[in-house]
Amino acid sequence: MASTAQQASNHEDLDTADALGTQLIRFVRLLNRATAQLAKAQPDGIEQGTFAILGTLVRSGPQRTSALAELLHTEISTVSRQTGVLVQHGLLQRQADPDDGRACLLAPTDKGLRVYEGARAARNRWLAATVREWDPADVEHLIRLLDRLNSDLLDNDLNAVPLVDGADRPATSGEAGGGNDR
Repeated sequence: MASTAQQASNHEDLDTADALGTQLIRFVRLLNRATAQLAKAQPDGIEQGTFAILGTLVRSGPQRTSALAELLHTEISTVSRQTGVLVQHGLLQRQADPDDGRACLLAPTDKGLRVYEGARAARNRWLAATVREWDPADVEHLIRLLDRLNSDLLDNDLNAVPLVDGADRPATSGEAGGGNDR
């Protein structure tokens, strides 16, 4: 049985996690809004999500659709649809895979590189304006903390964490109350 001190620590940890989660959700929503605004300046028909594909290929080099989906933590069908749009707009090209002639690699075209760099420059101007009044040490500290958080999020397998504790488990037909008195 957990001690009172351990229970208090767990509640404090969960309260801190709740505050962090709230701020992360707010951050993601604001970032999505800004990304959508930046995407409006790009060629018609280009969704904001496709820029993640373009950026990944610029940074990582040519990739198969399956590898790209894995890098982006998304479904192959989604990546396939989005890359098709980028190919139609002349931002990506398909190349023969030198390791397997039956497969193809996706790579940015010169136009794709220009569009990516333009979007990246616009994002950088927006971020620079956002933190213009910040102390440079605070910006560097934020960069380090975000890098650490991103690394820890990648390393912390969501499936390895019990997302529902016994107290929050819903009652089954044979149980009364389910242990959740909140």
